[in-house]
Amino acid sequence: MYHFFIKPEQVAAHEVAIIGSDVNHIKNVLRMKVGEQICVNDGSHEYLCSIAQLDAEEVTAKIEQVSETTSELPSRIVLFQGLPKADKMETIIQKCVELGVHEIVPVQMKRCVVKLDCKKEEAKRKRWQAISESAAKQAGRGLIPDIHPLMTYKEALLYASDKEHILVPFEHAENMQATRDALSAVKPGEQVAIFIGPEGGFEDEEIAQAENCGAQAITLGRRILRTETAGMAVLAMLGYVLEE
Repeated sequence: MYHFFIKPEQVAAHEVAIIGSDVNHIKNVLRMKVGEQICVNDGSHEYLCSIAQLDAEEVTAKIEQVSETTSELPSRIVLFQGLPKADKMETIIQKCVELGVHEIVPVQMKRCVVKLDCKKEEAKRKRWQAISESAAKQAGRGLIPDIHPLMTYKEALLYASDKEHILVPFEHAENMQATRDALSAVKPGEQVAIFIGPEGGFEDEEIAQAENCGAQAITLGRRILRTETAGMAVLAMLGYVLEE
């Protein structure tokens, strides 16, 4: 069944209104007809609907069933990703959205090779947000994770400072039991910040800055993971701990 996202204000007593680019997608790409069923989510509720009317700029769907959204992790996880090379960021966004990330923040770190000017950054972020939406639909998410504008490392640490847990996978960290303890300490309702370095990893100075902000350096095992793998690994581990 096809999955679409709306804002709460698009929900009426017995119907929902779908607007924007999804209208063209429903009418001209999927070629859906009146009576066909769709799933619609406003972030907190999931609506099983049947298409009632197809207009030029709006699709009206009759609500047949309402349920609470159950596809979200009980903790909000924010991924701070050191800006990687090539199209790796697209893979990171797609897979981490599937795994339940709540927000993704691209971060300019010392060992980042890629430098984005304002024009390129805006174009990239627009594409990244579209990838997030597509992945959220495929995974049956209750919301579309937000892809933030590029931040400096200092800005990222400040944004993460109010999170209950700040985890930094670091290749020189040891003690897997400490990692298990850190992951097990995350409780439903808490927020988690995960910092992932770029291809060259973190500078020791960056680890020290993070630890001064309350972060905990953790190990993901004896193998060194690529930047596009590390965030997925942590999200999978947290999903295992948090999911009921």
